[in-house]
Amino acid sequence: MKLCDIYDRIDAAVPKRLSDEYIAAYGGHDNSGVLIDCGKEITGAVFSLDFSLGALEAARRSGKNLLVTHHPAIFYPVSSLQVSDPLGRRLLLAAESGISVVSMHLNVDCAVGGTDEQLARAIGGSGKLPPEEKIEGGGYGRIFAVPKQPFGALCAHMREELNTRRMFVYGREEENVEKVASFCGAGADGQAVARARRAGAQVLVSADIKHNVICDALESGLKVVQLTHYASENYGFKILYKKLSGELGVPCEYHEDAELL
Repeated sequence: MKLCDIYDRIDAAVPKRLSDEYIAAYGGHDNSGVLIDCGKEITGAVFSLDFSLGALEAARRSGKNLLVTHHPAIFYPVSSLQVSDPLGRRLLLAAESGISVVSMHLNVDCAVGGTDEQLARAIGGSGKLPPEEKIEGGGYGRIFAVPKQPFGALCAHMREELNTRRMFVYGREEENVEKVASFCGAGADGQAVARARRAGAQVLVSADIKHNVICDALESGLKVVQLTHYASENYGFKILYKKLSGELGVPCEYHEDAELL
């Protein structure tokens, strides 16, 4: 099957326009789409959150020549390719192995049923979970009710549901909570703290949270759960894989970088 045909099916499910519209409305940078096209018929696809050496090796071992990633294989312009550089090494290996790459980043974060919504559902949100930063057909950031429970119990549930070993928890775990603000990836900033406070959330959940944001959140009365970036998005990306893998017309598999779980 041709790469363009597979990409059309991916784009129909999580259109790149979501990324473009989110950036136009809220700023930021992205580079989603077909990022490496080796011009070969596609024999199979490996889905992976990251454009990693592990994902490339999984594709090589299984004879598949397409990587479908969440995080862009090329995020900013590359001025040189050198095997001594981690990104250069990955790009050269992909090209030398004939492995094409499709990356779908903010469009997957913002899509209905995408990584941001699925993080909220993994935490315990249910029903309609409208985004805080809305665009047509999706958006980013959720504030939602969860069953009333001790904060420690909520954290234990997240650790198990997201299959993660690493989590920073700030706040008294015996206190009850029933409303959470979550932002997948590195999306928790000062505005997120302000939104959470206005909505009456008691817990802020995200990844890669800056120290000053954690301080402001705690002084605002919020408890904070800082996940790894990987854990906050791998859960939802795997759900998307299960949806798309039967629709692409080629054999598919999912790769996890175990050291990041």
